[in-house]
Amino acid sequence: LPRFGPLQSGYDEFWGFRSGGIDYFTHKDAAGRPDLWDGDTKVEEAGYMTDLLADRAIRSLGGYAKNKQPFFMSLHFSAPHWPWEGLADQAEARRLEAKRGFLALMHNDGGTMKTYGEMVMRLDMQVGRIVAALKRLRLDRDTVIVFTSDNGGERFSKTWPFSGRKSELLEGGIRVPCIVVWPGLTKPKANSDVPIMSMDWMPTFLAAAGGSAPAGHALDGVDIRTAISGGQIADRPLFWRYKNHAQAAMRQGQWKYLKMAGHSYLFDLAADPMERADLKDREPARFAAMQAAWNAWNATMLPIDPASTSHGFDADSMAERYGISPH
Repeated sequence: LPRFGPLQSGYDEFWGFRSGGIDYFTHKDAAGRPDLWDGDTKVEEAGYMTDLLADRAIRSLGGYAKNKQPFFMSLHFSAPHWPWEGLADQAEARRLEAKRGFLALMHNDGGTMKTYGEMVMRLDMQVGRIVAALKRLRLDRDTVIVFTSDNGGERFSKTWPFSGRKSELLEGGIRVPCIVVWPGLTKPKANSDVPIMSMDWMPTFLAAAGGSAPAGHALDGVDIRTAISGGQIADRPLFWRYKNHAQAAMRQGQWKYLKMAGHSYLFDLAADPMERADLKDREPARFAAMQAAWNAWNATMLPIDPASTSHGFDADSMAERYGISPH
């Protein structure tokens, strides 16, 4: 900011917060600053953040329906991101406001599974309101709905049968929910095990709208409409890296190369989704090839900022918790 932001990146309108997470009641960021915006104008509005975002989304849908204009809405709920606050936790919000600072908002000393459940249930309810609004406005038959997440489970979530959570490249940290309703393409209650990634949505939506990427701007993802309709797409390598302790991961089909906590592994995700059996000594050629492929991909990426912090991630405790350390 101010060079970058939603309005500087192609959006016609924006309403919400700019930082990674804010308090659900005070709408202040980790530094204690108010962080609620209408476009580039700071605003104040009372209410629980999950509810406010849904209310604003439904109001916008009404305008699109009235004007009969096509729309793309990118709705980013913060729930169930920390701080751990349900609808009745205004007192907790006041306590955190008094403490201030990143670690206060991160809320390591608070939260319960009950509170987490309340936050998820409220999110679920508000998504239901939005879907109901689409039906009421008769927009549901030609609107694509995608519900997904930006990372795996948080502190109180259950990622079974996977190991790991947010900030770790174990499957529990990178596998996310993905629910798609696409009239004419999806079938109710159908499931797919085809691996897809967040960056696939841009080429998918562009292709569906009859467009393409600008010349000279290759996209990282692929058109996944075939997978969404229940078919397959060509197998391709998928790569991850994360600043915390130089974590690295690559997936090719059912195989996964993983580097974290100073050690490297090879897992067969089809047989071992918990990532417990390290097969690099049984499959040395496969391990070497995937490691080399990840290194070649990484060489094309910008360097990771050395000033990045770990946000509390501890490699030793991670290895001990999930039992993957060779020690």
